[in-house]
Amino acid sequence: MELKYEFYIDAQPEDVWNTLVSPEGTRKTFFGSVIRSTFKAGDALEYVGPGNDGDETVHVYGTLLAYEPHQTLSFIEHPGPSYFPNHAELESRVTFTLETVGQCTKLTLVNDQWSANHPSYPNAQSHWWMILSNIKTFTETGRTLDFGW
Repeated sequence: MELKYEFYIDAQPEDVWNTLVSPEGTRKTFFGSVIRSTFKAGDALEYVGPGNDGDETVHVYGTLLAYEPHQTLSFIEHPGPSYFPNHAELESRVTFTLETVGQCTKLTLVNDQWSANHPSYPNAQSHWWMILSNIKTFTETGRTLDFGW
């Protein structure tokens, strides 16, 4: 199973990258979460923000595979402990890739290597569209989309 999305964003790769990894960018585009990581390959990574366990809910955690500024962010992820009792057994790989195309940036997201019968797969199919649309809108305009949540 593989989910793949491509978005063209009217911004430079460094601006898109900042949206993907900075606390301000992720808070705005990943539903209030920030990334906690040393950003060194092999180290832990967590998306933490408001949720089931309060303001410090771990929504996703895992291991950083690649961190190449303005180019690639890749990690193995597990759903946070408050989502499923068997969260440690559930995983997938998330890879963001940025490349310059003319005067804009092509953002490619591949979410693959899913555990068999991963219960988050159906949600990921719809939520990635929302997150990526928010990344595009925020990077281009400084505003986010209102999904009515």
